[in-house]
Amino acid sequence: MHEKTQDQLDLQALHRVRSRLVSRRTATINQIRAFLIEQGIAVRTGATALRNSLLTILKDRQNEISPRMRDLIVGLYEDWMHLDERIETLAGEIDQIGEKEANCQRLMSVPGIGPLISTGVVGAIGTGEAFERGRDFGAWLGLVPRQYSTGGRSILGRISKRGSKYLRTLFIQAANVILMRPHNWDRFSFGAWLQNAAPRLHRNKLATALANKLARIAWSILRSEKAFHAPHYEVIAI
Repeated sequence: MHEKTQDQLDLQALHRVRSRLVSRRTATINQIRAFLIEQGIAVRTGATALRNSLLTILKDRQNEISPRMRDLIVGLYEDWMHLDERIETLAGEIDQIGEKEANCQRLMSVPGIGPLISTGVVGAIGTGEAFERGRDFGAWLGLVPRQYSTGGRSILGRISKRGSKYLRTLFIQAANVILMRPHNWDRFSFGAWLQNAAPRLHRNKLATALANKLARIAWSILRSEKAFHAPHYEVIAI
């Protein structure tokens, strides 16, 4: 990798702190849920369901939860809300950088790629000059299956777990968002490939393959300094 600029280092620091806070928030939510289960109280999966019902549960089931346990859970809930605020603040800073940085703007022309991925990629690889081709970037992310030969045949194994787990996760999340909206596929330049691959591949493998394609497109945009041209569409970007 080439030496990073100060702007890249700042971007990476923002993403690293955000990632750590998200992990802490997830751990906090899981602990709240575990304590409730120990009290015989099950809550629907998902952070939103827990957030919306927790205070009501603590009020309505106070005869089943000891005062000490209630105080512990309330404390964890307050930690959760504080983490939400810090994550939101960092997300705002990341959004501001994405709005001003030309490479980020070009990357956000790709379906599924928003401020998080665009700034994460620019912070990690700049203009992508450290890679000779998009496949190399995909391999660095850990999105390219390992290859090995047997009996004269080339076999694709599982994807590598090397590289940037954080960016790999973001690209796979973006791919899953696109997969949730098949009515948009024919609007993308890779739509025909996606429609052909969907019946043949398991959902997880399809998401990984699409994430790899998005990563290769992102690298190409950084190297060419040209935006991804596609018709207007509605898709959640990450």
